[in-house]
Amino acid sequence: MSAKVLRVGIIGQGRSGRDIHGKELAKMSEQYMIRAIADSIVDRQELAKREYGCNAYGTWQEMVENEELDLVVNASPSHLHYQITQELLERGLNVLCEKPLAKSPEEVDRLIEQSKLSGKTLAVFQNSRYQPAFIQIRKIIESGILGRIVQIDFDYNGFARRWDWQTLQSNNGGNLMNTGPHPVDQALQLFGTDIMPQITCIMDRANTFGDAEDYVKLILRAQGRPTIDLEISSCSVFSHEIFNIQGTLGGLHGSTEKLEWKYYIPEEAPKQQLIQEPLFKQDGTPAYCSEKLNWHTDQWELSLPPDIEAFDYMTGKLYSMLYRTLVNGVPLEITAQQVRQQMAVMEECRRQNPHIYTV
Repeated sequence: MSAKVLRVGIIGQGRSGRDIHGKELAKMSEQYMIRAIADSIVDRQELAKREYGCNAYGTWQEMVENEELDLVVNASPSHLHYQITQELLERGLNVLCEKPLAKSPEEVDRLIEQSKLSGKTLAVFQNSRYQPAFIQIRKIIESGILGRIVQIDFDYNGFARRWDWQTLQSNNGGNLMNTGPHPVDQALQLFGTDIMPQITCIMDRANTFGDAEDYVKLILRAQGRPTIDLEISSCSVFSHEIFNIQGTLGGLHGSTEKLEWKYYIPEEAPKQQLIQEPLFKQDGTPAYCSEKLNWHTDQWELSLPPDIEAFDYMTGKLYSMLYRTLVNGVPLEITAQQVRQQMAVMEECRRQNPHIYTV
């Protein structure tokens, strides 16, 4: 018996709908078939017909009314994600929605409720959960060799001026909503999704031509949890490495392509105890705490086939996970409930920055 091939409709054929979703789905012909696309631009409709051999429509409503679809990919503009996803679920369709899923936790709650009412799957395109470097970081942290994790830095920085539709608040634009869903999702996975963190957020408009922020400094903290220091800046000429982790037994730093970590083994370290009196050298002169630790180092480098890019790999992993859910009933690995916490964090960020956002 041959495997089931899911019929897919894609809403939007822009940088996301075509260059991410269409590109990957076209490769996964044993699992997915692009049956139709919807886009208001006629040239994009014609291009999709040629590239995918599918039907094309001017509106998503026409598409879902005329096609039998097992999955709809909502790659519409960001500010339309919530409303369109809500209507698709009401119509009894499985949905994969691009990030950001919504703008508030209340909107996510309504989508979750509608998913339950219709009995249909609500999935979110958070493919950074499958980033090879992030998966490796989780393995290292969980191994315990770095000890208790004290702080985790995420630096998604660069220098860029931007003047497109994603710089506008009315379009759910800005660095927090555009780029933020990926590192915030990773940060919450490492912080722990069982509680809400204490949040401190500073936002600014630096080089953007729109009214949304392009600088974000976000601190997440709670007793007994690592402090998360996350930056998404468009005015950083000298960028740092993306990841920097501090632990009680060592640390890790690196990028999405290469990681290096360094740690010591407590059993190999000199035995020490608290001394409350001044320290002296053997000659009687003042001394400072000093010891030699036996440091162990290791590293990891991204290794993928030369014809596969990391982003495509992550996207393929997410679609394979979603296929298992839709065909075999395997629970989603990335849930809307997890994304709800992300929306709550972002809502608090906006609340703390009234000079940019009126909440």
